[in-house]
Amino acid sequence: MYLAFLLAAGVAGAAEVNVIGLTAGKAVVVIDGGKPRTMRAGEESPEGVKLISASTESALFEINGRRRTLTIGSSISVASATGGRSVTLAADGAGHFITTGYVNGAPVRFMVDTGASLVTLSVSEAKRAGVNYLSGVRGYTVTANGRVPAYKVKLDTVKIGDVTLNNLDGVVLEGNALPIGLLGMSFLNRMEMKRDGSTMTLIKRY
Repeated sequence: MYLAFLLAAGVAGAAEVNVIGLTAGKAVVVIDGGKPRTMRAGEESPEGVKLISASTESALFEINGRRRTLTIGSSISVASATGGRSVTLAADGAGHFITTGYVNGAPVRFMVDTGASLVTLSVSEAKRAGVNYLSGVRGYTVTANGRVPAYKVKLDTVKIGDVTLNNLDGVVLEGNALPIGLLGMSFLNRMEMKRDGSTMTLIKRY
């Protein structure tokens, strides 16, 4: 169930903004899963996120031409008018592809795996994403660590770059058998995949 190939990297067209700190006139943010950075009122990031104002209670952002107010611990993803249909993933220095995606708005490190039939999460990732896996269909799967209990579930949203898919089949594995999430065929079957050297573009088909 481990990888046929791996995918990684970012794409323009949407911005995922998470606020982790606030003071008067400043906000500490994480944009598109990157490192925390401090923004001052009036400052605009390379991703097109502009901080309009901030207090100890909330911050007002302008993202792709839309204004949104966020508080500490809250996040939002705003796509551009032309976005939402494709994402381009680039290989890392080792020739592997890995990316940070979002399940129900919670960040998850994924490897794209055509050998996995479903989007696959660990129990800890499922809990962070608010997935009630215990109400799913219980079964078993075989991993490198042996036979592992698994729960088939429905995932409300899975987001990679600028592409969001809704109501996807997924599976949650118990134990420590899964160090990274697998972006399986329940996601990839809805994408057209184009490889060009060290990059791959996933284009939403429906």
